[in-house]
Amino acid sequence: MLADAYGYRDFKMIEGMIPVLGTVGLILIVLEGALELEVSKEKLPIILKGFLAALIILLLNIVCLSFLLQWMLSMGLNESVIYAIPLSIISSAVAIPSAANLLKQDKEFVVYESTFSDILGIMMFNYVIRQLSGHQPLISTTSLINLILQIIGVVVVSILITYLLYRLLQSITHNVKFFLILSLLILVYAIGKYFHLPALVTIFIFGVFLSNAKVLLPNFMRQYLQIDQTEKSLHDFHILTAESTFIVRTFFFLFFGFSVVISDFITVEPFIYGLSILATMLLIRYLYLSVSNLSFKPIGLLYLSPRGLISILLFLQIKELNFINYRSIAIDERVLLIVILSSMIVLIFGTMKKTKVKEVPIANELDSVNAEEA
Repeated sequence: MLADAYGYRDFKMIEGMIPVLGTVGLILIVLEGALELEVSKEKLPIILKGFLAALIILLLNIVCLSFLLQWMLSMGLNESVIYAIPLSIISSAVAIPSAANLLKQDKEFVVYESTFSDILGIMMFNYVIRQLSGHQPLISTTSLINLILQIIGVVVVSILITYLLYRLLQSITHNVKFFLILSLLILVYAIGKYFHLPALVTIFIFGVFLSNAKVLLPNFMRQYLQIDQTEKSLHDFHILTAESTFIVRTFFFLFFGFSVVISDFITVEPFIYGLSILATMLLIRYLYLSVSNLSFKPIGLLYLSPRGLISILLFLQIKELNFINYRSIAIDERVLLIVILSSMIVLIFGTMKKTKVKEVPIANELDSVNAEEA
């Protein structure tokens, strides 16, 4: 808006950079989230809980939103599913930092749930696109078996890539080595995308195995690695990944803001669609958390479901699909932006409410202590 007021209206070059920054940011977000995960026998219950929450809530969101879009906008089944998936994915890049003040168990749940939501959502989106572009049914036994076999193959290849990059990381003595590792990961992702493989699984597995090499890597691989001596390098690599993710994410949203035209929001329809979508997703999340925790009282985890970069990036990919006429569909960037901003507002008010609740017992405890001293 400010740029337009000063006469700067041609942002074609910036708009062309948005998909590139989004792809790099996507890789970095998944890698950062994977590096955050700590795998151990003690954490298996919370890992399973986070995975089931991400999977079930994601599937319920996709099903309910697809029906909502078909009923509200008379969209076809295929189009409604494609648009429902990006809207259903939780942004781990926003959710994880926002959970810093939660209890340790809740914070770990948010880390696992949001990270798995990113991975599963992107895999489902790519799967649906591949099925529809090949004029195949959304769900079929053959396609699901092929997907499972692809994931198993990618997991095996990812372990080998992790081992090779780990050896490379500890062998390079030069100061400049972390960006080389990131460049190789981007290359691996590009190769996987070219062959229509779930390439993000490779990034995810690399990050998980890199941060949990002592636990996850097989013994015949660990004996050739100097894991203890490489821990400082891994810590530095984690910091560099987090800072790079922050920079890329910041410029992505900055450039995306140039493509938003304020005058497009003068109609009320985008607000109705966006708020209806958000209300549906919050209701689904509330019901799942209530049933899984055997309590229908709203908890802090209810509000920690923001949408962000991944939703925008997948929406941009929809524009490139030749079997969907996105111009004739009312769910566009305006609705997406409303869903993202409103989910952020819910997150802010939810965390503020949680902070106030936590402050009350502390104040009461101080009052009781003062009374006893008196």
